[in-house]
Amino acid sequence: MRHANDPHIRPAGVSPHALGNDTLLHELEQLHRTRHETFLYGSEEALNRHTLRTGELESEYLHRFPGRQVTAARTRAGARAREAAARVESLPE
Repeated sequence: MRHANDPHIRPAGVSPHALGNDTLLHELEQLHRTRHETFLYGSEEALNRHTLRTGELESEYLHRFPGRQVTAARTRAGARAREAAARVESLPE
């Protein structure tokens, strides 16, 4: 593992606290878009850095928007309702 003062380590990026709301959301979108590719093909260091940065930015977003809209379908209860509806639809008439 490299030390934080190693000159070969790229900067960690701008502090999430210093980003404007639009930039924060853009950065999150980019990280979410590239996650799968980084997971499959990135080095261990790249994956660790990606995970850390995503956590930093997501934490900042949740801090700024604690009352963000949550879609009912994206909750556990919503998932159960979808599963129940699918079971009913699959029953013979």
